[in-house]
Amino acid sequence: MKEAGIDISSHTSNHVDEYQGTQWDFILTVCDHAKENCPYLPAPNAKRFHHNFFDPSKVEGNNEEKHAAFLKTREQIRDYIITFVNENLT
Repeated sequence: MKEAGIDISSHTSNHVDEYQGTQWDFILTVCDHAKENCPYLPAPNAKRFHHNFFDPSKVEGNNEEKHAAFLKTREQIRDYIITFVNENLT
């Protein structure tokens, strides 16, 4: 993400329970594994969207090939979010 000018160095993974009672407009899931295995986030008023992106951590190969896989997935997610915003928030 740093290469894209986005600093996520202080971000953390949080347990879904930390979001109990939060009102959501949208919930986006980005991989089938998470959709099927992660705890369900109850949000009765939220619109749910799902798109399965390839998991770049599954790539085998040298460091360049692995890095390229992460870049590709990052760009696919970026393009998906741009489209999502244009279709749902503008």
